[in-house]
Amino acid sequence: MTLHISPDARATAEACARQLAGWMAAAIAQRGIAHTALSGGSTPKLMLEILAGFDVDWSRAHFWQVDERGVPPTDAQSNARMIRAALVPAVHFHRMKGEIDARQAAAEYAAEIQSALQDAPFDVVQCGIGDDGHTASLFPGQPLVLDRSQVTAGLWVEDKQQWRITLLPKPILDARHLAVLAAGAGKGPALRRALHGEIDLLRTPAQLLRGAHWFLDEIAAQSAK
Repeated sequence: MTLHISPDARATAEACARQLAGWMAAAIAQRGIAHTALSGGSTPKLMLEILAGFDVDWSRAHFWQVDERGVPPTDAQSNARMIRAALVPAVHFHRMKGEIDARQAAAEYAAEIQSALQDAPFDVVQCGIGDDGHTASLFPGQPLVLDRSQVTAGLWVEDKQQWRITLLPKPILDARHLAVLAAGAGKGPALRRALHGEIDLLRTPAQLLRGAHWFLDEIAAQSAK
């Protein structure tokens, strides 16, 4: 676990964007391409808008989704919509199809990942953490958080009354670099369990990410103690 604590949410987003840009540049220099999986949400939106201003070889940067809601890409809830709007220079964006059956979309996405990466890991995965301790679309009580063989899944989230498509732990944990972005006092209890609590993945799926680089603002960091 590596903690990066910044004074406020914007500074945290800037620190995370700078780190992602550095990891991507290194991947492009070493392998000629960078594969990065991104999360949705308001905090990542700011980070991606900042990332868009960095000097990245966008022609060699491929972006993927960590998860998606079961909605069309034009819907206000769509993570794909947010990522595209925030990350304007992105040339290569691989979208999860939230408008079709979630299980079919998950299978198609796993095949697309396999075709593009050929068993190599993602260079970068950026995740978040929910107030309830979820990450990606792996919510508390979801047994798929224990799956270490599959790449994606389509699942019904009862609390949200919504279908979701999500990466599973294997591609997230296999990533060459893993970042978690969180800001605000509201995430304090979940952060405390994720970072310091006894391991119970079914209660706090974000504990999967304990070994990652965590980008927090001071309020979130203090509330997690």
